[in-house]
Amino acid sequence: MKFQKLAIISLIPIFWLLLLAYAAQPPFACHPSDPLTKSYPFCKTTLPINQRVQDIISRLTLDEKISQLVNTAPPIPRLGIPRYQWWSEALHGIAYFPANSSTYSIHFNGKIRAATSFPQVILTAASFDAHLWYRIGKAIGIEARALYNAGQSIGMTFWAPNINIYRDPRWGRGQETPGEDPVLTGKYAMSYVRGIQGDSFQGGKIGAEGHLQASACCKHFTAYDLDNWNGISRFVFNAQVSLQDLADTYQPPFEKCIKEGKASGIMCAYNRVNGVPNCANYDLLSKTARGQWDFNGYIVSDCDAVAVMYEDQGYVKSPEDAVADALKAGMDVNCGDYLKDYTGAAIKEKKLPVSEIDRALHNLFSVRMRLGLFDGNPDKLPYGNIRPEQVCSKEHQNLALDAARDGIVLLKNTGKLLPFSKSRTKTLAVIGPNANVAETLLGNYNGPPCKTVTPLQGLQRYVKNTRYHQGCNAVNCTSAFIKEAVEIAKGADHVVLVMGLDQTEEREDFDRVNLVLPGQQQKLITTIARAAKKPVVLVLLCGGPVDITFAKYDPHIGSILWAGYPGEAGGLALAEIIFGDHNPGGRLPVTWYPQNFTRVNMTDMRMRPDPSSGYPGRTYRFYRGPKVFEFGFGLSYSNYSYEFISVSQNEFYFNQHSSGHTSRNSETIRYTLVSEVSKEHCEKGKFKVKVGVKNYGEMAGKHPLQLFVRQARAGNGGAIKTLVGFQSVNLNAGERAQIEFKLSPCEQLARANKDGEMVIEEGSHFLIMGDQEYEINVII
Repeated sequence: MKFQKLAIISLIPIFWLLLLAYAAQPPFACHPSDPLTKSYPFCKTTLPINQRVQDIISRLTLDEKISQLVNTAPPIPRLGIPRYQWWSEALHGIAYFPANSSTYSIHFNGKIRAATSFPQVILTAASFDAHLWYRIGKAIGIEARALYNAGQSIGMTFWAPNINIYRDPRWGRGQETPGEDPVLTGKYAMSYVRGIQGDSFQGGKIGAEGHLQASACCKHFTAYDLDNWNGISRFVFNAQVSLQDLADTYQPPFEKCIKEGKASGIMCAYNRVNGVPNCANYDLLSKTARGQWDFNGYIVSDCDAVAVMYEDQGYVKSPEDAVADALKAGMDVNCGDYLKDYTGAAIKEKKLPVSEIDRALHNLFSVRMRLGLFDGNPDKLPYGNIRPEQVCSKEHQNLALDAARDGIVLLKNTGKLLPFSKSRTKTLAVIGPNANVAETLLGNYNGPPCKTVTPLQGLQRYVKNTRYHQGCNAVNCTSAFIKEAVEIAKGADHVVLVMGLDQTEEREDFDRVNLVLPGQQQKLITTIARAAKKPVVLVLLCGGPVDITFAKYDPHIGSILWAGYPGEAGGLALAEIIFGDHNPGGRLPVTWYPQNFTRVNMTDMRMRPDPSSGYPGRTYRFYRGPKVFEFGFGLSYSNYSYEFISVSQNEFYFNQHSSGHTSRNSETIRYTLVSEVSKEHCEKGKFKVKVGVKNYGEMAGKHPLQLFVRQARAGNGGAIKTLVGFQSVNLNAGERAQIEFKLSPCEQLARANKDGEMVIEEGSHFLIMGDQEYEINVII
């Protein structure tokens, strides 16, 4: 025993020397002071990336190759290749992931101690402002590069954005998404990806070998929108999805992310789709993403998704089969250890050729090279001048405030209760479990914020005589302190109730089972509202929709604001809106359903209604049941009017000479396949829609315009209406503007048929803007 202790003590200096040497290793390859690597072709930046990558792969042993197929890739010292962590998170700001501190890609214990925390995605989406989304992505990319340049990062591949369709209001991760509409979600994906990767807002700068500021990864591919509901987990769920729903709902955001955003990463999801695990689906990963959409980048599994194929789903007979199936399908890197542990055996058992490993490595090293990680000292890279001072900069913090302001949605404002008068509001009561908890503002996948302002702190800036009570023991409100809260409310000029949900109620791996406020929140709200001097303001912090029908029709509740999880500046943004320093303009990116929607099975993936069984359908495009609030709904302190000024073309001809194929569907509506329409005819058919909008209120405001299309006769599963375009405009009181939309009949007038083919149907279509409609016709 004594000898063992002595031996251990004698090894301690050696351990620390090794640790210091390892820590001193630069987080980039091809160090200019290394005469060995300087001679390698993979270090020569004048060569094409493809050639440089081939040189690296040719120098690796089989064991070294296999070691690089997992997210925690070890160093290869003999080639000067440093370790690399593929797993970093940046959903709405640089985050602390993964959870195990020993595998952190990014740490905040150096010169940089925090990062800008923007609103959770669902609230940012409510701005309907693509340029705002781009600016947020760009800011996050800058902060990511600053962390790398400061030596606080060993990974520049960020597993964001989450662009799954928010199909069911109970989904715990719906908060991470841009909402339920594929056009909105696709536009968000494209804008965010271009921003974080360093492209321009209009795109085009970054090609297959272009330098990346940081790497974005669109997830979770595909039809993933259930985590853990009624004992059914995402790991074993087999999503039964029709070709029609895949074509016009689940896949379009990913296609947009890849083809127009030029994303350099995709994550395949845990679940199966029609029996096949996403990470083992060759048609999905190789034929669709790489073949049809020209994806150039890496494909990563969700964490342990390869293991899940064997251990949870029983899809394969052995771990080696799981590894072989995933790599042969087109996956490149495994978040987890399965590829590290079983790839060698899969090769020995002749289940997997080495060529599949080389293919995966080519994609992985190509992305690392595009990030500049094989170009020597990062100071000399295109983004080498980004410094720590640019993290939590005033510009980025102001952007976080703008995003919260523009996303918050005014749902009710009876009698123009809001905004409150600054001069006449002498006393204020702020009550609720979400009123003064900074962590709640940040949602999930968050990092340390630059600073936070809670709703209470924000309101205290306007009214010094503000009394506060949390109202409930916690958000679940198993105990409500009604008597104490009522006493505070009775003595105030105005009452603001800050209620809703938090991450204990909705989160990853935890779906809701109902849509009402937790515990005694409703009782607390209604009791205080009746006791207060004037109608109260109800503020909801939550990602998912809540059935607040009671509040919508309660005359004692004058105003309702939905603030999502509004990020580090959310409390200030709320206060500015409540006291009229900002005019709310956000619009709901999801339908708010009533509680009885929970009778619908969450595992039912169908988008379209089925009248024969009573199935109501999903999202504003197909759901035909009652709603608490509509998709796209939101009020303002101003009123706006619209008019269609001009439409450059209102008749569109698709005959056999232009498209080759015409037919009739089961409802005798003539149609043509988009795939058989020539590109020239589609291009010729593009048209412009000019819309006039006027702010005839008394306040300036930022206003999102939403352009929809509906068919007079929607045949065979057509949507009630479909969003085809949106833009934001700033208007002073009394100001009028003209906004132009550019549309294509081959895109905006098309829908999917039952075979998953996009078709254009004859007949009247109506452009919709607010309460205005304009008829256009398709002639076949």
